[in-house]
Amino acid sequence: MYITITPQKLGGSYLQSVADYVDYLEKENQGPEQQDMEHFFNQYGDEISAKEVVKEIDGNTAKLKKTEPKYYSITISPSKYELKQLQNSSSDLKAYTREVMMDYVASFHREINDRPITIDDIKYYAKIEHQRKFKGTDFQVKENQPYATKILQLKQDIRRIETGKIDGDISKLKHKTNQLEKEAPHQQNGKRIVQGMKKEGDQSHIHIIVSRKDASNSVSLSPGSKYKASEVVMNGKNVKRGFDRDTFFAKAEKTFDKQFGYKRNYAETYQAKKDFIKNPKLYFSVLIGLPANEKATAFKILSKSGVPIINIPTNKAQLAIKAFKRLKRGVDVALKSSSIGI
Repeated sequence: MYITITPQKLGGSYLQSVADYVDYLEKENQGPEQQDMEHFFNQYGDEISAKEVVKEIDGNTAKLKKTEPKYYSITISPSKYELKQLQNSSSDLKAYTREVMMDYVASFHREINDRPITIDDIKYYAKIEHQRKFKGTDFQVKENQPYATKILQLKQDIRRIETGKIDGDISKLKHKTNQLEKEAPHQQNGKRIVQGMKKEGDQSHIHIIVSRKDASNSVSLSPGSKYKASEVVMNGKNVKRGFDRDTFFAKAEKTFDKQFGYKRNYAETYQAKKDFIKNPKLYFSVLIGLPANEKATAFKILSKSGVPIINIPTNKAQLAIKAFKRLKRGVDVALKSSSIGI
């Protein structure tokens, strides 16, 4: 599971309208039959129009400055292992989203009119997407890049030969180009993976737009608050403040496991990511200490995420020196793709 919370920006400025982002999320609805379309939804409603989403979010920004985000984007990306646990990706993820948003409000260390924040206090709209494309930051694209550069140069040379600018054997250059296409380390359906290519398999994920202001348009609720959970005295009264992301991420993972009966391997837990960041020596020690079947599954999960699996030494001293140095970068990639983000 990989979850991110982002204040939507355009360059260095916060967007003043959610319209462009809503249009972006409507991209998969261009072409499918009406019954195949995924519509926006919230805690109580389905098939909410894009026009209504824009109207409600843009109209809920009272007293916010241009330098403040008007809304936040939460993206929830289940791993392929988690998606396999679902019976119906659309309906199951919709039900999960509604539970996650309960976890979201419970993670605010705030009160409205001297009571805890409830789901009815927030204004949000969510949408499920089933496609993803490879990005330039994906390890498959990055590791294929040297081949892409050589292929581009060969194609440029072929065009120059065809226009008479240089002499050369086009057939040989085409043969070399085909060889490089096949030699690229990362392939999908017999083709070299490139930026913009659609990823195969179930790529279902969730986008959630959450208004910065509460449903009454009077209270600012920021999941990006620098205050984790604290109290401050204002006008002689103790006021709670902050949003605990750590609590939210942990709750979201547990909610999925409970809702769908998912048996989570250590390598894909939120705790694993925290261990890796705060105590990598402990992280690798736990991996080594897993039962044989769980350890095999953990290494499989990591290898599918781009980690160069090696024979990890069991001696703790060796673990700290050799394994950590060789696997740190790879495991970081894996955790980003399979675990909840921090």
